[in-house]
Amino acid sequence: MNITEAVWIGIDVGTQSIRAIAADDTGSVLATSTKPLLSSQRAGPEHVQDPEEWWGAVCASCQEIMSEVPAHTVGAIAVDATSGTVLLTDNNLRPVTEALMYDDGRAEGEARAIAEVGGALWAEFGYRIQPSWGLPKLLWLWHNRVRNTTGLRLTHQNDFIQNRLAGERISTDWSNTLKSGYDLLRQQWPHSVFEKLGLPDLIFPQVVPPGSLVGQVSRDGARQTGLPAGLPIIAGMTDGCAAQIAAGSVQRGNWNSVLGTTLVVKGVTEERLHDPLGVVYSHRAPDRNWLPGGASSTGAGSIAKHFRRENLDQLGSAAATRGPSPAVVYPLHASGERFPFAAPQAQSFGLDKPRDEVELYRAILQGVAFVERLSFDYLELLGAPLSGVMSISGGAVRSSLWNQIRADVLGRTLTVPAVMEPAFGMAVLASSHTSSLPNAAARMISSGSTIEPALPFGKTYGETYCKLLRELEGRGWLPSELASYSVARIDV
Repeated sequence: MNITEAVWIGIDVGTQSIRAIAADDTGSVLATSTKPLLSSQRAGPEHVQDPEEWWGAVCASCQEIMSEVPAHTVGAIAVDATSGTVLLTDNNLRPVTEALMYDDGRAEGEARAIAEVGGALWAEFGYRIQPSWGLPKLLWLWHNRVRNTTGLRLTHQNDFIQNRLAGERISTDWSNTLKSGYDLLRQQWPHSVFEKLGLPDLIFPQVVPPGSLVGQVSRDGARQTGLPAGLPIIAGMTDGCAAQIAAGSVQRGNWNSVLGTTLVVKGVTEERLHDPLGVVYSHRAPDRNWLPGGASSTGAGSIAKHFRRENLDQLGSAAATRGPSPAVVYPLHASGERFPFAAPQAQSFGLDKPRDEVELYRAILQGVAFVERLSFDYLELLGAPLSGVMSISGGAVRSSLWNQIRADVLGRTLTVPAVMEPAFGMAVLASSHTSSLPNAAARMISSGSTIEPALPFGKTYGETYCKLLRELEGRGWLPSELASYSVARIDV
């Protein structure tokens, strides 16, 4: 392989696998590697993994990458991981607890205590403390797993990998610490709140902006991974932010909508949005812009609840020939809605009985697109600029029918990035170490395709959309102000 450009490595530590990508300054992907993660254990609301498995899979992925990339060309490495996954480690970087994963919901009592103790601060942030966030899970671990407190440190999933690469504890980033209670406004840990919770200052790591140089790969890290010793380690971000970077949404007014099992919307604003509902939370970019967004419980997961995977192509072809469905479906992947409104009691429902499976399939696609439109209506109501590029990514972009429905429902031109993986986003972030994130994105990110609206939303979907809004409002889930605003925008 003839490599003349600098090479940047991104690592995505996911739930089911580790993904590594090496890309050059033009965005060309030179090597990839995926290794499975098999240690997940689930029991009710509990979900744990073995952190040592993460490290073993990262080592194997890096070795595979480095077998295809000359060591002298590699400029830096950055790591992303699932948001809110935490554990405690000792001075030797060894785990002293299991890792409580991003969706582990056991810390309900701790979440209530944290919400009460830090109520004024969380209200200022616009946060709704949830049991799956990092801080409640840290408090649960402290109460239930800690016997000897000497040398313990809160460690996020990507911290664990970065520390192992460096062979020592290095700073974490303010993206992964958001759900652990880090104060992004003042850029400090709220130790007065932690003191009331009985959490000592020393367990909290130092925090720096994503994209900062935080360390170098140690000799032992190089021996285990095949990476060159001394390779700069760049502070990473959460997996959602990494996907946003990969989609090119790094300029103010740009938005990325990720449709996988669930729907996640993220964008860029100059000022932090004030959200009275507490359903929008804002990460902070390396350049100190804000990255507001939210995650809905709707998404492609609702398709898997109704249809077999091997039937989807046939259903999609049939649904495309029929046109829009008049059936109203609110398709939740799981109980409870988180965004664009908060309704813990929400359940999926349908108002009309579809004629057959084809119509049900189409109605579910439309229902998710309706929630996506409602999400952007709420962001606009909060004052978010929506005039920039709107990109879509996630597994659902494989459905051309769904892409077209989303473009028609949103009334927007949608772009699909050429490479949409979070690991690629981390390669871009690693490259920004030598310039800036916007400059790195401009060099490395390109669009794979665009989808133009083909049908007018109001005439095609307006009546069905209004029926959904009225039902959501009537059930007490959707605030009347948002319902009225969204109805008023139907012909916009």
